[in-house]
Amino acid sequence: MVGLKQSFCWWSFARGQYTPEQLLRAAADIGYQGVELIELELWPLAKDHGLTIASINGGLSIERGLNRGEHHDQIEAQIRATIAEAELWHIPNVIVFSGNREGLDDRAGAAITAEGLRRVARIAEDAGVTLVLELLNSKVDHPDYQCDQTAWGVEVCRMVNSPRVKLLYDIYHMQIMEGDIIRTIQTHHPYFAHYHTAGNPGRHELDALQELNYLPIVRTILATGYDGYLGQEFVPLGDPIAGLKHAFDLCNVQ
Repeated sequence: MVGLKQSFCWWSFARGQYTPEQLLRAAADIGYQGVELIELELWPLAKDHGLTIASINGGLSIERGLNRGEHHDQIEAQIRATIAEAELWHIPNVIVFSGNREGLDDRAGAAITAEGLRRVARIAEDAGVTLVLELLNSKVDHPDYQCDQTAWGVEVCRMVNSPRVKLLYDIYHMQIMEGDIIRTIQTHHPYFAHYHTAGNPGRHELDALQELNYLPIVRTILATGYDGYLGQEFVPLGDPIAGLKHAFDLCNVQ
């Protein structure tokens, strides 16, 4: 069994201590194979260091997303443009969001979100790009966000019924909302096209001060046959490169 490919989210590590060149070079030297959510102007530099751009934002805000039909025309145009960029740059994942509830019933919100995704599913299929609807917590970081339960996200994917519309299973966010991480991965992994990590509580390093046990979690992901990226998305309290190295080594299991 080969270990998981690992990536890291640019926003949480590029915090001014290092130049982009230094951070990208260090990550590649550690063994990272991808970087996520990095600014467009840095894509060539990431590629120069052998790093795949593993995910980009589909142009949606977290709060104003797919669960409102009146947004669909604008969102479709944004997602179409992002898919075209992703295809050109060989980026496997485009992240999309449900939006906030704002009083919207969960069943109705799921149906509207699925309707919006169906409008762009075939385009994603033709481009070989996966749209990943991100699961986020609404308890701590994103109050009122609608896609805050695995079951809700899975139902949306079932309604769309496309091999290129899946979920981004963020382990940190789902630990806050529902826990039971390993059993959830074992049960629903066919709907998970991408994973993110962070320590909980705090969203910091994957260290002994947080409650998630990443070693068996990573082994569970491996056992499903997953061949995508595991994206480190914690905000380091210490040196970012040291945090990247520790997380990589912890998750580099076979």
